Amino acid sequence: MIFFRKIILAIIFFSVSLSAMAWGITGHRIVGAIAESYLSAKAKKEIQRILGTESVAMASNWADFIKSDSAYDYLYNWHFANMPDGLNFEQVKEKLENDTAANAYNKINFISRELKNKQLTIDKQRMYLRLLIHFVGDIHQPMHVGRLEDLGGNRIRVMWFRDSSNLHRLWDEQLVDFQKLSYTEYVKTINYTTSSQRLAWQKQPMAQWFFESYQLSRQLYNEIKQPYQRLSYRYDYDHVAILNRQLLKGGVHLAGMLNEIFAN
Repeated sequence: MIFFRKIILAIIFFSVSLSAMAWGITGHRIVGAIAESYLSAKAKKEIQRILGTESVAMASNWADFIKSDSAYDYLYNWHFANMPDGLNFEQVKEKLENDTAANAYNKINFISRELKNKQLTIDKQRMYLRLLIHFVGDIHQPMHVGRLEDLGGNRIRVMWFRDSSNLHRLWDEQLVDFQKLSYTEYVKTINYTTSSQRLAWQKQPMAQWFFESYQLSRQLYNEIKQPYQRLSYRYDYDHVAILNRQLLKGGVHLAGMLNEIFAN
């Protein structure tokens, strides 16, 4: 009886953990695979040295999978940066730079610095690289720069077709999964950029990435007029271009960051 109870609890916990994943498994792999396509030769070599046979795409979900281990609970706040409404770019930038509490912005900066440390053990390099891949993907999901009071949209209840959901989960996984593509198929569908476009995106300061997600999240909040508002085909039609652009930008930004970290 105790054995079966443990199995049931494990299944429940795993299901809850999956519903809380930013971009979901497929979305993170899309970002990782796009990033891989724009890596420099030096970055590819260093990443292969650290990850071995594990690809960037497959490493992208490690930070969510280890939520099942309480030893990593301290990483919870590293996935997002909640913000109050009504801020302009300079105010968002100031808040990100001055916030002493753990958040995605200061931890991405921390991990980036650590990965340049030649004295870091291979285990630490592997952990930090996996985290960086994931967190850069996270912040391109708009609700990861959402509001604190509703936990980044987790308390904004909606109906996705006939299923009860919330705004965060909708953008984490349900919109991506609705396209009915594997992550490799998805990458082939959206991974089209010019060199000048990639250069322009990669020149953006990281605060700009956060601000763009912040602006998008407020747009998404404002579209929900009532609890359990029903969303379906029209919502997908109106938002799939935004979804795809954020996934694409996430991959391009990640590639630029990895190329810079492993340039020397």
